[in-house]
Amino acid sequence: MDAVRRRRPDLDVRLSFLDLSAPRLPDVLAAVDAGYDRAVVVPLLLGHAFHARVDVPGAVAEAARRHPRLAITTSAVLGGDTRLEDAALDRLAAVAGPLDDPDLGVVVAAIGSSHAPANAAVHRIAQRWAARFGWAGAGAAFATATTPTVADAVTALRAGGARRVAVAPWILAPGLLPDRMARDALAADPAAVVAAPLADHPAVAAVVVDRWAAASGVVPAGRLVG
Repeated sequence: MDAVRRRRPDLDVRLSFLDLSAPRLPDVLAAVDAGYDRAVVVPLLLGHAFHARVDVPGAVAEAARRHPRLAITTSAVLGGDTRLEDAALDRLAAVAGPLDDPDLGVVVAAIGSSHAPANAAVHRIAQRWAARFGWAGAGAAFATATTPTVADAVTALRAGGARRVAVAPWILAPGLLPDRMARDALAADPAAVVAAPLADHPAVAAVVVDRWAAASGVVPAGRLVG
């Protein structure tokens, strides 16, 4: 959020959560209603799965019923913008070194979803990167809901001939599941390296601002890039 504020200091940027942490989205929208007549909710999500299809619309609909004076618009999720892949590759290069290494195997590690298209999108990212860089192999892995696990993906890459393995989290923020994925990777291969989540990479902030602009009907003077 600090990175977004630096890009758009004219905006009132507030953070909220769907669950597990505070402040919750309904509470933040209630506070916004006290001073504004409209708000844009930008889901900080990398896929269009259950949170995007059910949880966010449900929370926004409930807030709209409670605060009819507040016009609430929800933007598209962050996923689908190629700048996020550039951010993930920057994080990967920071721990793995030059990416044009035919001995490298890469695990693109995501949280995982019961929504198959969301998982398929992660597999496609791994395929694109492998084709682009000519690695020994690349594959998707997931912490929940589906397989393979990170440990299984690391083991498969080593068995397939990768001399070194790196894990690229397709995850926005640090947390318990990314920590577990890192432990699993190192348990499978103590020499593996694990990149940081996307977090406050400039490209992420740029996509957030662009999602806000599109939902607000604002045409930026120039495309915001990291």
